[in-house]
Amino acid sequence: MKYLIFASSIFAATPVLAQEDIVAGEARPDSSITVVATGDPLPIDQAGQPVSVIAREEIDRIQGPDLTRVLERAPGVTISRNGGVGGFTGIRVRGADAEQLLVLVDGVRVADVASPGGGFDFGNLLAGGIDKLELLRGSNSVVWGSQAIGGVLAIRTRAAEGVEGSAELGANDSRYATLSAGGAVGALSGGLGASFHDSDGISAADSGAEPDGYRQWQLTGRARADLTPNFALLANARYADARLGIDGFPPPTFAFADTPERQDTREWSARAGFEYGNAGLRLNGGYALSDTRRELFDPAFGAASYFTTRGRSERAELVSSIALPAGFDLDLGADRERTRFSTAPFGSSGKATLSSGHALLRFHSPQGVTLAAGARVDDHSRFGSELTLGANGTAGIGGGWRLRASYGEGFKAPTLFQLLSDFGNPALQPERSRAYDVGIELGDRNAPLHLALTAFRRDSRDLIDFVSCFGLSGGICTNRPFGTYNNIRRARAEGIELELGAKLSEAFTAQAAYSYARSRNRATGLDLARRPRHALTVSADWETPLGGLAVGGDVRLVGDSFDDAGNFVPLDGYALATVRASLPLGEHFDLFGRIENLTDAHYQTAAGYGTYGRSAYAGVRARF
Repeated sequence: MKYLIFASSIFAATPVLAQEDIVAGEARPDSSITVVATGDPLPIDQAGQPVSVIAREEIDRIQGPDLTRVLERAPGVTISRNGGVGGFTGIRVRGADAEQLLVLVDGVRVADVASPGGGFDFGNLLAGGIDKLELLRGSNSVVWGSQAIGGVLAIRTRAAEGVEGSAELGANDSRYATLSAGGAVGALSGGLGASFHDSDGISAADSGAEPDGYRQWQLTGRARADLTPNFALLANARYADARLGIDGFPPPTFAFADTPERQDTREWSARAGFEYGNAGLRLNGGYALSDTRRELFDPAFGAASYFTTRGRSERAELVSSIALPAGFDLDLGADRERTRFSTAPFGSSGKATLSSGHALLRFHSPQGVTLAAGARVDDHSRFGSELTLGANGTAGIGGGWRLRASYGEGFKAPTLFQLLSDFGNPALQPERSRAYDVGIELGDRNAPLHLALTAFRRDSRDLIDFVSCFGLSGGICTNRPFGTYNNIRRARAEGIELELGAKLSEAFTAQAAYSYARSRNRATGLDLARRPRHALTVSADWETPLGGLAVGGDVRLVGDSFDDAGNFVPLDGYALATVRASLPLGEHFDLFGRIENLTDAHYQTAAGYGTYGRSAYAGVRARF
């Protein structure tokens, strides 16, 4: 099986994120098209799974470099961060681990395969260079394979038509600038983007007084050559370089406090591929790379780094969509991924290969009924084969309303760090999930009127957690004095999501997203760490008659949770408010500003880590 898959995938690439606004001959705005549901452009109203699309206009309206403030507008999303912007930032969807969310940037899987959980750190992704976000909530490993237990987030970077840029200054001596430029000449099109963020920051330790600064610059590029009306070559790349001040556990108390330590991170990713399409067949193929390197420094012990990690993945993928008679489509895909990691000075290293193939049969009727079902086989070089199933459907019931339901299985292979590091356990099994949801929806979140109610449940087993070996020397702790990893728990997450959105007039819009998610360890009955049950975001925007002045605001309410698996360390709920404004100055310029945490609330999303108080920012945006 794995040799057949490899032979099929030597020309492969991750599916291209849709830029066109025509799907199956029907013109639609880009904000109502999704790729994460099937891997191929699809109108959202034909997706049986819950998908939220956040487009460039909304991202610009929210302002600033912090992507979490954008993602919190989607239901089911909660955030935890170790300190200020740039600190490790985890996104949890419907109570899943942050490492169980598959993240793609311009079609490239960008997880740090050298990190313990193999997830993506959102602290190294700035909002300003992003054109579109698509978030699928729920397990979907049939299409996307390993890591898609909690959902899939597809991110498309900007390729401006012309030149646009922005610059802002604000609290904590923060400076943030973006610039993008692009266009088309005949059959060639493309764009480049750059962003820079520098801030004195806040103390990572909530008890500290010394600010831990953050500096990052990022470059992105995309290119396309339409060689024929049906065939195009594509390429994209991203590079990010960041330096972050961090705190540690200094003697003699070894309590979390100010230290002069820092972390340097370099991320780069790239892919090259092709696109082919006609009335009956679509193909996407190519090759993708992702590489993350981290170094930790402590000036108290010299100029050299005291710990480094490097993770790299190389992925080949081929995806096709074949139009069949009577409203059927058959999606086929095959991929092969090679990952490797290394750490120093301990010298841990290893590599693994994952070969996969999937098939998804879809049906769409003129009456608005869409059904899909599929299966995937994954063959991992270290733990063997895995079968994943999934099905979903949606049907219009009149008046623009539709019902939708889905069943999805998910799995996540153990990371190389969990298998092979000094803390590793080669006997680990993959994490697995079964997810169900059912909902009713009117429109989508970018429509003039949007209403949605969804109920969901996800059962997980063989979840991987760290086991302390303090004072133990036998059994699983043999030769692991500091601890190891093990499949030790089952979990269930269940709840509801409610979305409301309305354009009440040409000048006034309002949105709300509420989620209740109860996430428990079924073996102990305790709540999973950092999973608040309640989360609500309410937002409103008004374009006043005063020279185009626009004002708006967000209110974010998050319930109580616990910071640890034993539920000994509580995290109190909190309420945050943001107000913002923008004013056009002629045809090409806008002034903008905002105040975050308007009430100066003190809160934590990770125990012991600091968060921002009241902060003000102002800037200018230009487009030509």
